[in-house]
Amino acid sequence: MGTLNSVCVYCGSGLGNNPIHAEAARILGQAMAESGVRLVYGGGSVGLMGTVARSVLEAGGAVTGIIPEFLRSRERPMAELTELIVTENMHVRKMLMFERADAFVALAGGVGTLEELVEQMTWAQLGRHKKPVLLANIGGFWNPLIRLLDAMRREQFIRGDLEVRCLVAERAEDILPMLNDAVAARSREEIDKTAAAEPLSRM
Repeated sequence: MGTLNSVCVYCGSGLGNNPIHAEAARILGQAMAESGVRLVYGGGSVGLMGTVARSVLEAGGAVTGIIPEFLRSRERPMAELTELIVTENMHVRKMLMFERADAFVALAGGVGTLEELVEQMTWAQLGRHKKPVLLANIGGFWNPLIRLLDAMRREQFIRGDLEVRCLVAERAEDILPMLNDAVAARSREEIDKTAAAEPLSRM
């Protein structure tokens, strides 16, 4: 995978009380559309979820919404979505979001956003994927989590062999460039590993 084609964005079903988060969602959505990067998200029309999806669509981009049946009335799927997938439960929803995305971004959000983010960090830590995971640390929103991860390293609950690093962007404008760089670096790494193994395969 050398090209960033789709990004899963985790974010709140509310707007919060600081307008910088809605503005970050709008900027990210517009940038994704202009770059031809598909948005994969939770499918709702409310909160930051609705803001980022509308921003992609208004700029001519493609959006895949994935929502479990029991949340349809609460989060109100957008009728304008390029693709809407309704799942039977949260587990299927999260797996499909993972499968459809080349990278993951966490904007501001609540417990659900945190849970989805940490799940991707855990899967990466366990070697289940190497897709980039990025914290959109707009206004320092994710600073408490970053400090907690640092404390876990100091206490050696996150050891060298269990290390998992998230990208951290302080501005919405930096998110896609950082993800593109990470995807390109991963592709080069995989090519180098393949090239190094080729002489052995011919023995």
